[in-house]
Amino acid sequence: MTRERRCSDQTLTLLAALTQQPRVWRHGYELSSETGLKSGTLYPILMRLSDRGLLDSKWMPHERGGRPARHVYRLTAQGMAFARLQLPAPGPAVRSPAPRPGPA
Repeated sequence: MTRERRCSDQTLTLLAALTQQPRVWRHGYELSSETGLKSGTLYPILMRLSDRGLLDSKWMPHERGGRPARHVYRLTAQGMAFARLQLPAPGPAVRSPAPRPGPA
């Protein structure tokens, strides 16, 4: 019997960031800055999602020559579907009630 585990809050934060631009390659430093996740938390999550086939990853040369290549990540189609299941759906717009007229 397999049990579905709920994603950690940190994983949900990362998935939410990745779903904003699912086809764009993102490097870890950018994701860390956006999510506030420290490298000791971020990279294990990225590796786990990649191992599960939810992320594509590759080495990309640095934009500025002479710098080391960067490992970049993006959601796979399976990863996007997984993220949609895990992340709370945006609720309907909630309008605040009209103010009540005060005593005249």
